[in-house]
Amino acid sequence: MTSNIDSPHRTMQPTHNFPHLGTPSFDMRFTSTPRGARLARRLSAVRLDAWGLPYGTETHEAVVLITAELTANAVRHGHVAGRDFHLLLRVVERPGPTARIEVTDTRGERVPPRPGKLPAAGLADDGRGLLLVEGLATRWGWYARTRAPGKTVWAEYDMTVGGAD
Repeated sequence: MTSNIDSPHRTMQPTHNFPHLGTPSFDMRFTSTPRGARLARRLSAVRLDAWGLPYGTETHEAVVLITAELTANAVRHGHVAGRDFHLLLRVVERPGPTARIEVTDTRGERVPPRPGKLPAAGLADDGRGLLLVEGLATRWGWYARTRAPGKTVWAEYDMTVGGAD
């Protein structure tokens, strides 16, 4: 399923490293449950492999981990009963090939801190997800949706910097 999710970066440009695919993208809604988050992670891993970013490479593992953390956060902190979360995974040029992960949920009042403002997790049992995202991603952030309640948390991973294996 796809939907028209608000995004300030909606234009897709062709990526030169994947000319046979055009602009690779994966766009789907998932139930806002742990099972939905697991499925989003697994389908993202399969899609990356199909795009020529094989399992076991640094790029594949980093993008899958970022996706896993963002989708788990959507379930844990963005859950609204009866509402799904939305995942958009695509490869864009910025100027080199970059994986962009966007996860949208419908809970707008619970927002993450801005990048660079994350508190240290210390010995807490949780709270490390966005620290992992901040450590792996080239850049990340979030924005409020304008046409519906909720927010989108996004992250980008520059595949040339991170090691397009």
